[in-house]
Parts: sequence; structure tokens; C-alpha cells
Amino acid sequence: MNIDSIQNGIVLDHITAGKGMEVYRYLGLDKLDCSVAIIKNATSHKMGRKDILKIDHPDYDINLDVLGYVDPDISVSIIKDGVTVEKKKVNLPEQIVNIVKCKNPRCITTEEQGIQHIFKLTDKEKRIYRCVYCEAENQGEIIV
Repeated sequence: MNIDSIQNGIVLDHITAGKGMEVYRYLGLDKLDCSVAIIKNATSHKMGRKDILKIDHPDYDINLDVLGYVDPDISVSIIKDGVTVEKKKVNLPEQIVNIVKCKNPRCITTEEQGIQHIFKLTDKEKRIYRCVYCEAENQGEIIV
């Protein structure tokens, strides 16, 4: 399979196989008015299989915390005039803000409007986040 390169935009590479659509939803890429290529289960020497997203939008501001939350092994390449000008590696963020919302019905974020949904990383190994207000473990749904 041959996928054209993009001239100006972002390439998200080394996405764990099968997580490409999850990244797509978390980033809200369906709301963009540009081309987005989703490559699923591409062959990778390093990972065996991987997903790749190509976003053909020169001014798209990517949220690295979202990427780190969904899959901390993703690499981000910024493309200008067909050339990679910058590469970024994402990490598991220590805190996420307004990425997911707390599902605890007694949490203040459920009761009060306008309060930010903040989760702190409490177990890096198991990738567990807890709400800073009610300590509920993250089983939240996407805010985007």
C-alpha cells in the first residue's frame, strides 16, 4: 500500500496497533476541515504492527497531553514543505486537564458548571489517573 506524503502538517507515528481511531476521537480530528489519513496495522520493524495518522493541516495545534494519555509511545513529526522540521516524543502526563470527565455522580465536577476536570497520575506503571476533587479512579469519558 502506498500513502502519499503530506506537504504541511503532522504525522503521528508509532501508535499502538488498534489505537489509531481512539487517538482520532480524543483529538477531535473529525471536526477539522482537512485531509486526515488513518493507517491501521502498518508493518513496523520496531513494534511488529502500528497505526499512523497523517494530518494535512499546517496550523493544527496538537495536544501532547492527550497523546501521552492515550498512548505515551507516540512520536510526533511536524512537516513543512514536505520536510520533517521537528520531531517530538510524548510522555505519560503527570496531570490531565479537560481531556476526560469524572464519572463519579457525587464529584463536584458533576454538580457545578465550569469546573475543570483535572486528573493526577497516581500509578505510572498501571497508568492510573485519579480525580483531584473526589479521588475517583479515571474511568471517564472523552470531553472533546
